[in-house]
Amino acid sequence: MNEKLSNDMREFIGLTGNHDSKVAYEVISEENKGNYMQMRIRYSGYGGDMIRAFILIPKGTGPFPAVLIHHQHNGERFLGKSEVCGLIGDQYQAFGPILANCGVMVLAPDSICFEDRRVGYNDFGIEPNEEKDWLQHYNEMCYRLLAGETLMKKVLEDAAISISLLRLHPLVDPCRLGILGHSYGGNTVLFQGALDSRIKFGCSSGAAASFKNRIQNGTGIEMASTIPGFNQDYDIDDLVKCFAPRNLLLVSATNDKYSKDSENIYDKAIKEYEKMGATDALVHKRFEGEHRLDKERFEVIVDWIISQCK
Repeated sequence: MNEKLSNDMREFIGLTGNHDSKVAYEVISEENKGNYMQMRIRYSGYGGDMIRAFILIPKGTGPFPAVLIHHQHNGERFLGKSEVCGLIGDQYQAFGPILANCGVMVLAPDSICFEDRRVGYNDFGIEPNEEKDWLQHYNEMCYRLLAGETLMKKVLEDAAISISLLRLHPLVDPCRLGILGHSYGGNTVLFQGALDSRIKFGCSSGAAASFKNRIQNGTGIEMASTIPGFNQDYDIDDLVKCFAPRNLLLVSATNDKYSKDSENIYDKAIKEYEKMGATDALVHKRFEGEHRLDKERFEVIVDWIISQCK
């Protein structure tokens, strides 16, 4: 891992640490899903607000490999952990159940401003309110910018707490601990994996597009990625470089503007992997298609994650 580059970016964003201490959580409800238990839980996030999540725990004695799944955005802030766990939404976002059925523990939290972390929603708020939801998200970004912080700092601090929850869970093998996400979730994977050495592997889908490319092509910048001055010194390839020599799968599509220059990002980052003698650890899979995941990409991602867990 390029510790200097990683530490420089951590300092730029203002991250406080990796929160490597035991994270207590409250079980709100639980359901037997056959091969695993699905528990709806909550635990304290950065700043003291409550993170709502699902944790899927395979049947057995463990220790289990574990994956933190960051959900997508898709303009649907009423969906988060529930889509990841296959309860609603796109079937090709439902990574949680298939991984849990294969003996992988899964933690699927709501990101700030999504599902149960929207104003006025408590535990399973999946009713859309586009105007109200958008305004809350916008305000979460703006209020932090006024205070000299960023929404990305909040997202990553929360994600670090979630990794601690898994890493120190008595049923988890911390040597088999990974992260996964598509789109907004894939972007969170790139930032978190680059800046948190506790993570052993990661898969980022539909997110490998440089800031330079997005600006040149008029592609939107997600609110958490609005980090003043960041692209003056860093870009997405720097995040990928910081994964080395750990295993990382980049998934992109030919007609996906959010992973438009993924090949260029790969070409820049693979040089860092080569320096560390880990060329095979960085994998880029490019498919024909749009931004939305399809069956082919979904299956490739699941198979790769399971191979890492073994």
